[in-house]
Amino acid sequence: MKTRNKGPRRIIGVDPGLASTGWGVIDFDNQRLRYVAHGSIETKAELPRAERLFFIYEGIRNVLEIYAPAESAVETLYFARNKTSAMGVAEARGVLCMALFEYGLPVREFTPNAIKQAVVGQAKAEKIQVQEMVRLLLNLTFIPEPNHAADALASAICAAHTALLVPGI
Repeated sequence: MKTRNKGPRRIIGVDPGLASTGWGVIDFDNQRLRYVAHGSIETKAELPRAERLFFIYEGIRNVLEIYAPAESAVETLYFARNKTSAMGVAEARGVLCMALFEYGLPVREFTPNAIKQAVVGQAKAEKIQVQEMVRLLLNLTFIPEPNHAADALASAICAAHTALLVPGI
């Protein structure tokens, strides 16, 4: 695993998806959050699934090389009604966790409700509330888009906030 330096902790948050995987990078130092970057890795539905998964893997590896985070946070899969899309998201999540671990990052996993609780203060918060709190907490003039990237930034914020509760993280 990567060793943490003194100073800001760079955290990457990831919101897995087969069609669109969001990522967001923040620095956290002395209880202060600072926005670094965000984006998404998009795949085309007409491509074979294996090719889409490889594209996600390569995309997140590129992001890791550019931003060099020391920690990661990934949203856990929640059960959806559409089993076909849930399977694709699960596969994308597996590829992402593998890439994060391969890079040497501890992979911290958070449920959607835990992320909402850490960011908004309410586990049942609406998506727009989470997006607005991400904007406010990171002192942005815009709500990060696409939605998956805003969710990824929320995951990173959750990791920063929960680390305050657990010594040694």
